[in-house]
Amino acid sequence: MNHFEGLESERVFYFFEEISKIPRCSGNEKEISDYMVRFAQERNLEVFQDEIYNIIIKKPATPGYEAAPSMALQGHLDMVCEKNMNIVHDFSKDPISLVVRDGMIYADGTTLGADNGIAVAMAMAVLDSKDLSHPALEVILTVQEETGLTGAKELDSSKIDSRILINIDSEEEGKLLTSCAGGLRSRLDLPAAWTFLETEYELFSLNVKGLSGGHSGAQINLGRGNAIRILGRILRDLAKTMKYEIQAVHAGSKDNVIPREASAVIAINTGSHEVLADFAEKWTSVLRSEFALKDEGVLIEAAKREDSSSRVLDMKSKRDLIFMLNHHPNGIETMSAHIPGLVESSLNIGVLETGERCISFYSAVRSSVRTLKHEIAERLQLLADYAGASLTLSNEYPEWSFNPESKIRDLFVSCHSELFRSAPEIVAIHAGVECGIFSEKFENMDMISFGPDAFDAHSPDEHVSIKSVDNCYRLLKEVLRSSLQLA
Repeated sequence: MNHFEGLESERVFYFFEEISKIPRCSGNEKEISDYMVRFAQERNLEVFQDEIYNIIIKKPATPGYEAAPSMALQGHLDMVCEKNMNIVHDFSKDPISLVVRDGMIYADGTTLGADNGIAVAMAMAVLDSKDLSHPALEVILTVQEETGLTGAKELDSSKIDSRILINIDSEEEGKLLTSCAGGLRSRLDLPAAWTFLETEYELFSLNVKGLSGGHSGAQINLGRGNAIRILGRILRDLAKTMKYEIQAVHAGSKDNVIPREASAVIAINTGSHEVLADFAEKWTSVLRSEFALKDEGVLIEAAKREDSSSRVLDMKSKRDLIFMLNHHPNGIETMSAHIPGLVESSLNIGVLETGERCISFYSAVRSSVRTLKHEIAERLQLLADYAGASLTLSNEYPEWSFNPESKIRDLFVSCHSELFRSAPEIVAIHAGVECGIFSEKFENMDMISFGPDAFDAHSPDEHVSIKSVDNCYRLLKEVLRSSLQLA
């Protein structure tokens, strides 16, 4: 805590450190939700906790602010739980280890949880404050945001009186988010049949490693490598070099994360390992050239395995798998004609799993235009039908449309300009935020989303700027103090 002494946001960092001790992967939010209930009760604040562990905490207006309209502060309790392969960490019980370096907070080889722990910590600091002037407040902390915005969808809207909402889930200081993409999840199950090798063979893991990964919405435009697509290219090309069979393929753990690593367990003729090693070295060179300045650390590795199973995909399943790895849509589909540089629609293959009867591709589809989201889904269905696969679509969520007459946006612009002597940028993003759900759930809700500079969300390189958190907390307090202007 000595890194944060004297900052206006000192209590924000105190609470962020406290919640970093509590497990909060998506789907495992009970402990952090119960902690927030106790936090509210200890301060005699009204609190609601629903069956899936969403939290609503209410704090009355401070004297003189009774006439100001009630405001909701909103974030999500859960985080994406990713770690480097060499890190021993149990997200179900181990605290996140915080590391301060060069003005940034990192974790030690895992995701940090600033997405969206910073929102939770800011809300806690506001609720805890005894000297901050503010209107009546409703703090909304949802669950399972990272796995389909489930908490926001299930939230009981009758518990919320506010018609102004401040979402604290953006990742660029000085930019006010006013619109976002909608999305859905897809699962394509490709049938798998098996046979057994009858000749001598050696087993190897052909691994794609060293990629940066990142958020499949906010960072899909950076040109970073998708380990699953790279694996498909490599397996396709390997057939030109040597005979091999496939036992299994695996990659990723979240469909909304650009996969950093992928592997195929393959069987090759005994004594062919040097050819495989040369092949891996060649592809490392090819990819480092292709991804220069984007993913120059990419590595293709052939690692000997000690197990001896002789079961492999049969010829048709192997052919279908390589076809799907190379033809399943991935990456940017369309760019916005209205906002320069904004991705309009995309798809990210995030997870690849080998099961007993099928090989599954899990993807996140995003679009700020609803019809384009459905068009991508229809093309996936055509592809699945062609390959004899099954397609399941789920967790659809709406886009958030721009509001040309937003009082809360105007207040943020005014307060930002006064505090920092510059106007903030008004932006839209290709990621999904819960404002899309709330735009349908709450009639006439006036919303804004903002947040501090945070980097590499959803990856073990995630980090957040200390100074930027402080600036954003100052801005939030100034907006609350100025809320009488909205009366």
